[in-house]
Amino acid sequence: MSTHDFVAIGLGPFNLGLACLAEPIAELDGVFLEARPGFAWHPGMMLDSVTLQTPFIADLVTLADPTSPYSFLNYLKETGRLYPFYIRESFYQLRAEYDAYCRWAAARLRSVRFGHRVTSVTYDEADGHYVVRAVTGGGEETEHRAPHLVLGTGTPPYVPEACRGLGGDLVHNAGYLDAKAALQAKDSITIVGSGQSAAEIYRDLLAGIDTHRYRLNWVTRSPRFFPLEYTKLTLEMTSPEYVDYFHALPEDTRYRLEAEQKGLYKGIDAALINDIFDLLYAKTVGGPIPTRLLTRTELREAAYDPGRGEYTLGLRHVEQERDFTLVTQGLVLATGYRYETPAFLDPVRDRIRWDRHGRFDVARNYSVDVTGRGIFVQNGATHAHSVTSPDLGMGPYRNSWIIGQILGREHYPVEKAIAFQEFGAPEGVVA
Repeated sequence: MSTHDFVAIGLGPFNLGLACLAEPIAELDGVFLEARPGFAWHPGMMLDSVTLQTPFIADLVTLADPTSPYSFLNYLKETGRLYPFYIRESFYQLRAEYDAYCRWAAARLRSVRFGHRVTSVTYDEADGHYVVRAVTGGGEETEHRAPHLVLGTGTPPYVPEACRGLGGDLVHNAGYLDAKAALQAKDSITIVGSGQSAAEIYRDLLAGIDTHRYRLNWVTRSPRFFPLEYTKLTLEMTSPEYVDYFHALPEDTRYRLEAEQKGLYKGIDAALINDIFDLLYAKTVGGPIPTRLLTRTELREAAYDPGRGEYTLGLRHVEQERDFTLVTQGLVLATGYRYETPAFLDPVRDRIRWDRHGRFDVARNYSVDVTGRGIFVQNGATHAHSVTSPDLGMGPYRNSWIIGQILGREHYPVEKAIAFQEFGAPEGVVA
């Protein structure tokens, strides 16, 4: 058994950033428990030359502490890549490069414990500590105690209800690379979804359509293959002022905005959309190619025939209100991720605040417990903190808040106002 100031569960980029920022603070002792044997960030989507959608300054630490030794620029310097990155003249690092950077940072931290799968969290009323029990890869049971928890368990892949328990070898985009060779051996492949991952997979499979000679379909319920909105005034919505404004709105209003704002963080890079069009254009020089892009089309039903190795998808065009069927051998669900409350929290559910929709009632300081300073969440809070919740660039800002709440004082300065625009109505008479 060990006692700490906080126990962090899960090690994605957000909790990894917290570990990096907490490491140099002598009076702050935390431990980070991760079930996997090592750091891995979306390994199934490490396609060649694919970049992040946020610039390199949105690394684990820089926006909280530009002098941190865990910055992306320091990683480049220590690995001999700083000058090549400078000559490359792009703010956007490769996805594989970001993953390598995170693994480099994780390897330098004393507080990280890989191979620790958390099984339960209880609360000891006697000393006001949470008791976190975990099992290691070797079967050993461990116990860690702390007055604070930080939840960074991430968002698991979402499978539409129509496809649950279907059978066959359908794949969520999270496992695309492992399934790619088997997919390309089929006569037909269908991608369902319209975000960045769907576009990257479609572009990747389109490149090999002549070689492997499959039919390739891309189906989305969205009205178009919409681009990520990345203009500068829109980016001000990832600001302290917008978090203040959004969090103070009525719950129903926040939920409505959550549904409306998906294009602010789930759209496709405009350059990738244009690249897909250019590739389609180039491939049609020799004649039609066997590909189909279907918008405004919802997946309503799905069935799998193991004898034929085929999926039959029941689809509906929403605007025309027409139903039709699509038969495909390969099926890729680029249907995103959804937060699920970890089962290990069941013993302390009565210490957590819940909103009327049954989700975490996340306070402005990122806490979800009844005391307002005991349990903090890293992601899964778009209903409370808007598009800033999954944004990598807001990770250091949120971690500055969390560290300040645990310490009882501000260690890393937290910006209060950076935006030119005003998000709410001004008070009184405006001159």
